[in-house]
Amino acid sequence: MNSFKAVVAAGMILSLGACLEGQGDKQVAGTLVGAGLGGLAGSQIGSGTGQLAAVGAGVLLGGLLGSEVGRSLDKADQAYAAQTYQSTLESVPTGQTQSWANPDSGNQGTYTPTRTYQTESGQYCREFQQTITVGGEVQSGYGTACRQGDGTWKIVSN
Repeated sequence: MNSFKAVVAAGMILSLGACLEGQGDKQVAGTLVGAGLGGLAGSQIGSGTGQLAAVGAGVLLGGLLGSEVGRSLDKADQAYAAQTYQSTLESVPTGQTQSWANPDSGNQGTYTPTRTYQTESGQYCREFQQTITVGGEVQSGYGTACRQGDGTWKIVSN
């Protein structure tokens, strides 16, 4: 399965982690976020009926991967990762890596900004690479996040 989709889904889950209350909620949120991102990724492939099939496959695979990531990360993992995600995008120079680790679960990850730019409307955005290690299995991916009006960073593409 495509590790890119898993990591982007993980990043989205981590960004939403503070809103989740129970094990079932994490898994449902992971499924929904993964399905949405998988569909978005699938829409970038081909055209016509081939594109429609790619969207369907992306939704299915993204939902499955997101469900697994959501089930794997506990609240402490999400808190460590979300804090590192926000602080990395806000203040870490391009090319430098920030890490997070939960000593209780053993899960860990990294964020590395790879490009910083300003949109025509003046919004600051950063491309980044990330890794996440859950149960000893490393996944990696990339995305783009932009600073919102409230100062937080939101993933805008993957």
